[in-house]
Amino acid sequence: MRTLAPGTLAVSCQAGPENPFYGPAGMALMAQAAEAGGAGAIRANGPQDVAAIRAVTDLPIIGIHKLGDPDGVFITPTYDAAAGIVAAGADLIALDATLRPRPDGHQVAEQIGRIHAELGVPVMADVDTLDAGLAAREAGADIVATTLSGYTNGRPPTGPDVELVRQLAAKLDCPIVAEGRIRTPEDVRSVCDAGAYAVVVGHAITNPMDLTARLVGAIPVP
Repeated sequence: MRTLAPGTLAVSCQAGPENPFYGPAGMALMAQAAEAGGAGAIRANGPQDVAAIRAVTDLPIIGIHKLGDPDGVFITPTYDAAAGIVAAGADLIALDATLRPRPDGHQVAEQIGRIHAELGVPVMADVDTLDAGLAAREAGADIVATTLSGYTNGRPPTGPDVELVRQLAAKLDCPIVAEGRIRTPEDVRSVCDAGAYAVVVGHAITNPMDLTARLVGAIPVP
């Protein structure tokens, strides 16, 4: 089984409908480009994108399936969502492990336990706080990630949540993955120095529209 190695930079290959790269073909090309640049894993959304990426790379795929209300628990919210992306080729499942109510009424421990027992893959818990991270590890998560920091309280930080990485690394006995608003080599070094086992980067690599807009915004107005 492919695993997430220490020191890995994983690239999150996702795009919305407004992005010209949207769709399995575009995401497969993005994954190939990420691998060529040295990425050690790919994070991908939905069975179609996961299957397309699996067809072009042997890198570990962190699979998610965004379903339902984006203001609630919608990153792989159910066991069935996880099963679909494992069948498509994902090696790990990432899921929302915040303390918010889940749409199917189950506890996150039930979902993690069933994924382990029936799908046989590790689970990465996307959390927003230290308390959620502690609860996720207690529930059986193999990896804890800072993916949802700032997205559940309406006040996302301007940069990576280095302090949450540090807190989780100090308290938990499992790998900690830093994800969220990591844009520069300095950001990568800061989360690694704080104890991150691996790093996931998305928009800063895979969203040329965002990159272009930020650079255009730096041009002085005549």
